[in-house]
Amino acid sequence: MKSDHTAYLPGPDRRSSFSATYAYLGDVAGVCRQSYCGHFLIIIFIMDSYKTILNYRRMKTAILPALMLIFWKLTFRPLSDSPITPLSSHVPLGFYSDVEHDPGQWDLGEAPAVNATGHLVFETANSLLQHWANTRHRIGHTIVPGTVPVGTLLYHGSITGPHLPTALDWVAVEPDHSIVFCYGSVTTGCWHLTLTVTRPMKVLYFDGSSAAKLPEGTMDTQDLVAWSEMKPEWLTNEEQRIKDLCKWGQKYGVNGFDGNEFVEIMVCDFTSHMEVVSFLNLESPRLGVGSPTDLPEDPNTMRQAYEIMHSASWRELYPGETRIVLDFSGLVSFYDTALVPSLVPRRAGLERWDHRVAGISSEDIERVQDRLARALVRPAVTTSGIDWKTVLRVVVDRYASRLEMIQYLSNMTLDDRPIFDHAQQVQRQLRTILLPYTVFAALPSNPTVAANVTNSWTAPVFRECATSHTASIAAHGTALMPSERLLLQAVQETTREICRVVTKMWASGLIAGVDSFYPPDQRPEADHIRTLMGQWREDVTKLISWLDWNVWVKCQPACGIEGMCYLPTWPLGFFPTPDEDDAPPFLAQWDRASLWPDPNKGEWKRPQPKCIRRLEPYGF
Repeated sequence: MKSDHTAYLPGPDRRSSFSATYAYLGDVAGVCRQSYCGHFLIIIFIMDSYKTILNYRRMKTAILPALMLIFWKLTFRPLSDSPITPLSSHVPLGFYSDVEHDPGQWDLGEAPAVNATGHLVFETANSLLQHWANTRHRIGHTIVPGTVPVGTLLYHGSITGPHLPTALDWVAVEPDHSIVFCYGSVTTGCWHLTLTVTRPMKVLYFDGSSAAKLPEGTMDTQDLVAWSEMKPEWLTNEEQRIKDLCKWGQKYGVNGFDGNEFVEIMVCDFTSHMEVVSFLNLESPRLGVGSPTDLPEDPNTMRQAYEIMHSASWRELYPGETRIVLDFSGLVSFYDTALVPSLVPRRAGLERWDHRVAGISSEDIERVQDRLARALVRPAVTTSGIDWKTVLRVVVDRYASRLEMIQYLSNMTLDDRPIFDHAQQVQRQLRTILLPYTVFAALPSNPTVAANVTNSWTAPVFRECATSHTASIAAHGTALMPSERLLLQAVQETTREICRVVTKMWASGLIAGVDSFYPPDQRPEADHIRTLMGQWREDVTKLISWLDWNVWVKCQPACGIEGMCYLPTWPLGFFPTPDEDDAPPFLAQWDRASLWPDPNKGEWKRPQPKCIRRLEPYGF
């Protein structure tokens, strides 16, 4: 016997159409929606009549609109009937107690301290294992434990012939790099080793160009770990350095040390963690014999040098080198002013290019080594599990391109006619950044009247923007490791300054009358807008300079298919100039002014991106 579905409800005749039944059911739901009996009736009706509905496929076009009508009646009604109040009234300005009790904390006029380093910790951590950033700022300030995962391939070019290394030697993560050290004659060929990691291999990573043997300080952090002091007289004593590093790391289970040149790993023991995949007798690459830092004399060697640069370019930007997994919870930064206070006065007044680890106190060296030791022996289960690499990158992704666009728009030269429209264009960019944080209750009813010197009404917007990426992490601050608290502070300081400047710019545009959401009664005068644009230009330029994110360092316009974007990179270009006593004879043929400038001046001191050719004829 078929179920008589309409018997459960008064109203329409059982022979009525389904659309009429659903419309009636919607009326019932609309009447009793306050007690949610409408939901109950619909659930019963649908469950009891499921099979019958399937038999009425021909009526599906009527059923669907009726269902939509029911949903609408259950969900929406005029505000005059509704006990529900607008969402903004649930979150009055008084909800932000820290804004009311400490308004100075969200003062738009309070810029970071001159010696603040949070943004430096942020960008160095965000740039780890990225060739581009660590080529640009060669003096490393960060040491991080890491792991080379199982299955990773590593390469070694044999200098001495078909002999497997057993200890204290280099491996590369790209064969284009290791092949340079595959020495052999044309008649005998050379020997090239491929290894695979068989169990997770613990390594210690030094940022910057920490494999570049330069007197300007690239080896400082390695020296501190190996010898507890800088030894500039041992700059080129690579054998002793790796021997002492491995001796230090042995008690912590460290089997490798990673410099960021192209990425290389100094391996302490080839008999553990790895096994041979192949050891091939290859055709000799026929490269010029001499120091790796010598200028190539022949086209073949020059081509191979460019191919090394090309393979390094694959890891230039985020995510960088992924074959080493870093433990951010064990990160040690020489920009940590609590851990290394002795370097604070030594950086005073210097640009980041000139920051050195040299001058660190012996007490700070001990603290650094103790922090490293604790990180290397700590069980992984004690960490918070926060993916700091992603936390940092999300901030960069959110703001980098939009700040770049704002700077571009602010620097455009315009006449008086379109300047109002142009200012509105910038204001829209600012509003887009702040839209997820623009607390409705904080908005003034009349921006021009409510404006004051400090724009204190913007505090809730400033606060929401500045804390959006960190509030949930900060709530669990006691569970964080010391390195994680440093990273949290770095993100907080960085996002605070971004949001301070952007909120300040947005508020000034709102008050000036260029925000299309709040049009003024009378269009502002061109001179006032021009002044506003000048202030915007100054604000965003200072912010971008302060952040100094490497994501903004690029060739503009982009290089063509036959070129690649290049930063001056050790060892290419770091050679004695022709008038020096120890200069190789072949250097006399090169123009020192155009090809090989002094590495302590100009683009070599402060590398700038430029396009170079990937095909002959080569040139830097």
